[in-house]
Amino acid sequence: MILRQVFAAAALAVAVASPSFSDAADFKTGPLIKQYGPVAVVPGAEPLAKNTVFAVAFDVIQSGEKDAVNRGFESAARFLNMHSAAGVPAESMKLAIVVHGAAVQDLTNDTVYGGSNKNAELIRLLLANGVSVQVCGQSATFRGVRAEDLLPGVKMALSAMTAHALLQQQGYSINPF
Repeated sequence: MILRQVFAAAALAVAVASPSFSDAADFKTGPLIKQYGPVAVVPGAEPLAKNTVFAVAFDVIQSGEKDAVNRGFESAARFLNMHSAAGVPAESMKLAIVVHGAAVQDLTNDTVYGGSNKNAELIRLLLANGVSVQVCGQSATFRGVRAEDLLPGVKMALSAMTAHALLQQQGYSINPF
């Protein structure tokens, strides 16, 4: 954990000190999820093959801050937007989000969440774009969250381990961040 914090601090120091640090205006949302997932065009990036197909699982354990969108969910929107903008058809991208730990709370309805859940709209848009969203049943049970407490379209899995194992059998890779 300490090593991760050291690397994060070093990366931040390099980014802040860099004279070529990008302006946020370089990042735009869309084309698939227009309200979330800003990405930048990267001149000189290797082009993707015309027949590129993705099957990627996102592992989300960190809870977002109250009244903010969970960054793990936003990463899935960025993935869709980035690759769509790079020419990958939406039907060639299969994404899944597996949620466990404290992040389970970020997928609950407003009543259980304790106010307006800022993640609800992004989750609705991700689901509308074919993303599977699964909650670890073990984490949910530990936190007192039932299937009926989840946002519409979110599925309860037996566990995050089970969800990832099944997704890997279906050819999904795990996004490491």
